Formats: sequence, C-alpha cells, structure tokens
Amino acid sequence: MYFEGRVSGTGVGIVLNDSAADYDVQIDGATVATLVTPGNTTHWINGLSNSTHTVRLVKRNDTPGDTSTFGGFVAAPGGAVLSKPAPRNRQIEFVGDSLTVGYGNLSTSRTCTSDQLKRNTNSDVSYGALTARQLNADYQINGYSGLGMVRNYNGGRTDVTYRTFYDRALLNVSGDVWQNPGTWRPQVVVVNLGTNDFSTAINPGEPWTPESLAAAYRSAYGDFIQKLRTRYGADTTIVAVGAGQYAGHVQQVVKARNDVGDSRVRYWFLDDSGLDFLGCDWHYSAHDDRLIADRLTSFIAGLPTGW
Repeated sequence: MYFEGRVSGTGVGIVLNDSAADYDVQIDGATVATLVTPGNTTHWINGLSNSTHTVRLVKRNDTPGDTSTFGGFVAAPGGAVLSKPAPRNRQIEFVGDSLTVGYGNLSTSRTCTSDQLKRNTNSDVSYGALTARQLNADYQINGYSGLGMVRNYNGGRTDVTYRTFYDRALLNVSGDVWQNPGTWRPQVVVVNLGTNDFSTAINPGEPWTPESLAAAYRSAYGDFIQKLRTRYGADTTIVAVGAGQYAGHVQQVVKARNDVGDSRVRYWFLDDSGLDFLGCDWHYSAHDDRLIADRLTSFIAGLPTGW
C-alpha cells in the first residue's frame, strides 16, 4: 500500500493512525524517515527547500489483524498541498502470500524474533513493487502471510484461506467488501499462491490426502482465475506463477483455461536459481526479490498488454 502526493513549501505532515505497521516516508524519491508503529499522529518532515516536492508514504509490512488509517498529507504553514499526481497508465495487481509481502526480506539472519520480522519486512522492495516500478506501473500487493489457496501453512486456520480475504478492504472485518472506485483496472494480475498449500507435510487429522489436496488446489485455482476474469474483463492478462511442488498443478490450471479459449492466462515458472533465501524463515531476501523482479519484468514486458 502506498500513497503519493505533491506539496509546495518547506514541510509536509503525514496524518496516520496505526499502532501495528511500519511506514517509509519518501520525499523526491529518497527515504527520509521510517515510522515504526506510529500510532495516532501527524508526523512532520520539515526543513525542505521552499519549492514543489513529491511525497510518497509506503506501508512496509502486512498487519491483517489491524486497521490502518491514513488521513492524508498536510502542508507546513505557507505551503500548500497541490493537485494529486496523474495516475500511471499501467496497473499491476500482485496476489500472494508472505513471499509476495516481502516477509523478512531485509533480515541478515534466517532466524528472527517476531519484532525482528516486523522491522525487517519491507513490501516496497518486494519483487512485486520492484517489478511494477521497473515497468512504471501503479500496483497493488494483495498478500497475506501463511495462507494458501485451499490449505494454510502446516494445516493451520482451517476455517479460512487466502480466498476468504481477497474481496475485503479491511481484512480484520468479516464481511467487509472493497469497493473498486472504477479506477482500478489492472492490465496484468500476477498470482503466486501454493507455497503454503504444499510446503509442509499433511498432518494427522487434516482432511487431505496428497491427491485430494492437489485436486482441490487445482479446482480452487481455476475458480479464482474465473473470479479475476469476471472482475477485470477479457483483456486483463493473468500470470499464474509456478514454483516448487505446485508448479505442475499451476501448469495444468493454465492449460485448462487456454484449452477453452482464454489465451490471456499465462504460466510463468519462477526460476529460483541464484536465490539465497536469506530472509526470515528461509524467505526471499532483498537480493532474491531483485532477481525475481528482473526475471518477471522481462516476462511481463513480452506479454501482449499493449504496453
């Protein structure tokens, strides 16, 4: 999640109410402050040159159990908040789990405490954010750590999956539905779900066999692609990411869509060669996110998006 604005004058205030998440403040392209669980505050950046500045606020980590409130930018005395920047013509939506969030990607150790994980997660340098910026696209990262398409990490939270939350704006409010203002029409949606479904062994008491889990995953994935297709229309390219144990299943789902005439569903194999997995709990490091972003950017640039 990020917000961009323009101000004139020597300072800008960022109005926030959030006691759970961390934020970066960027002025004219440079990070000038990191706000750690800022609470209910107006954080001021002063001492700027008396001119026009771009300001960007970016939420660094996922805090799905809490509500984050951004109250806007305010100008220092003598300055003004200017008209909002023009939206970019390109839009990409990223759907995924902790790997898409950027879970622990700034960590210097794979072993992290809860606080270290929070401080060292930065979605702004996740592969999705980097890919979008390389393509000069506005983007959404719809990621939820630990959740899968039909099965969550280690079989946890059996009452919900990623799909439970996809429609929501406030993830912690049951029944909430995000209302698209009509301006969000991504030309590309990248889906990377499956790691949590398959990365841990099925525990005694879970309602799965390896075969039934795979079948349920493929069925739900197909339904989710249809949901995206209905939401965004025939011209949106849906990139289904395959990696590890779930790559073959994703390939099957994509082939089924292609076989019925939907050529704008594309399979992309996430090549993990060269990745060090040095983020918290063996997640992507910032180095890995850059490598993946470079590979994904090349793939998307070759798609028939009209870009």
